[in-house]
Parts: sequence; C-alpha cells; structure tokens
Amino acid sequence: MKNFKKVLTTGLTLVGLGVIGTAHAENSFKVGMDITYPPFESYEGDKVVGFDPEVAALLAEKMNMTPEFIDSRFASLVLGLKSNKFDAVISGMYILPERLKVADAVPYARTGASIIVAKGSVKQPTNEKGLCGMKVGLLQGESWVKELHQLSDTYCKTNGLPAITVHEYPSAPEVLQALFSRNVDAQLVLAGAAKLLVDKTKNRVEISSTELVYPQTIGIFVNKNNKELKAKIEKALAEITKNGSFPKVLEKYELLAVSK
Repeated sequence: MKNFKKVLTTGLTLVGLGVIGTAHAENSFKVGMDITYPPFESYEGDKVVGFDPEVAALLAEKMNMTPEFIDSRFASLVLGLKSNKFDAVISGMYILPERLKVADAVPYARTGASIIVAKGSVKQPTNEKGLCGMKVGLLQGESWVKELHQLSDTYCKTNGLPAITVHEYPSAPEVLQALFSRNVDAQLVLAGAAKLLVDKTKNRVEISSTELVYPQTIGIFVNKNNKELKAKIEKALAEITKNGSFPKVLEKYELLAVSK
C-alpha cells in the first residue's frame, strides 16, 4: 500500500474491483477520504480502491457527476469539508454528536471496531475492558480516542486497574508499524480493516476481540449549508439501494445496512 504524504486529487470511474484515474471533470463530486485505510480506501498502484470509492462512484453516477478523490489525513477531513476543500467526506467516519455540530451526515452503513495484537501476544483482550493497562495505538481523529480515555477513567481506575495509554498516529500504516515495533500493545481498527490487516501482514497480527467494539453508524458528511447536495446524495443512495448495487457492495465488504 502506498502512503502518499501530499494531497492527491484524481478523477475516477468505477471499473471492476478498482477505481481507475481519469482527467479532472466539470460537474465533479469532490470526495475527501484518508486513502491509507483498507478495505475502506487505499491505493493499489495508481488506483484508489475499496468500499468508499465504490460507493462514491455509484452515487456520482446517479447524480450525473464524476467523482474526484482527495487524499487527506483522517483528523483533517472535517476541517477540509468546512473550508470547501471537498463536497463530501466518505471515509468510514462515525456519525457522532460533535461532528453533527459542524456538518450534516447521511447514514450509509454500520460497523464497529476490532482489537488486534501482534501474533502470539501474551495480552489478548477480548473486549475494550481488557485494554486496561495496555498501550493502544489509534489513528488521529478517531472517536475511540475519547472513548478509551473515558473507559480508562470510569472503568479501569475505578476498579483499581492500570490506566489505558493512548498513542495517536497520523496514518493507519504508522499505527500498524508501532504495533510491530512493540511501541503499542494493541490497535483498535474498524472490523473490516482488521480482517484485511491479518491477511495483508500474513498473520503477523491477530484479532483478539470476540465481538464488535463500539458499534456505530458511519455517514457521508456534507456542509450544513449544502442542503441541495445532501438531498441529492440521499436520493442517489435510495436508488442504488433499490437497484441492488449498494447492497452488493455492503455484502462484499461485510458491512451492515443501516436499520430503518
């Protein structure tokens, strides 16, 4: 997986399993995403592949637009949206009250986290409470940073257990490298990403959790003042759900549909 340090913008169209770059297009649908986080989005050569680019391409087709994917680190995605760097953020981002204060969201899937540890690790936490006393690596801006700090204060310390130490990193590959180098004991990642990491690392890591941790709904985020685009996305999402193309993508990436 290629980890680009600068912002890369490409016009894209969906082809087979990948999304192939094209020239910039008028009437573009500019989508912000952190393209370091498979299976949601990552680089495969010069292609951007994964769940979110496939969804964005399906939506753009229904809206008669051409998607352009703008690579930005996760922690800066909402700020980029506010400054009109993108039209929308589609990046496996949880819908949380603090985010809804600054942006609107269209729910499009449900997922949760898994805990991964180095293969053969002595510590094998089966749920978030098992992280007491451990150093946990997280991507900057993830909601789990706050969740784990709260868990450490309200559960670990209250029960006389060692605190959770949270380490934040700018990109997903850097979190994984910290796990390999034993700078952290565990990593919290979206469930689909955890399964892929086990395969990609040839079982150098393993999933220790036995159920989804902090299950949540993920959303497509748009500016609060762009009600027209939000309505278009909602209409397009309903159409690709009805024609079966979106449910197939959910199934492919083992994600859950949003309950009505």
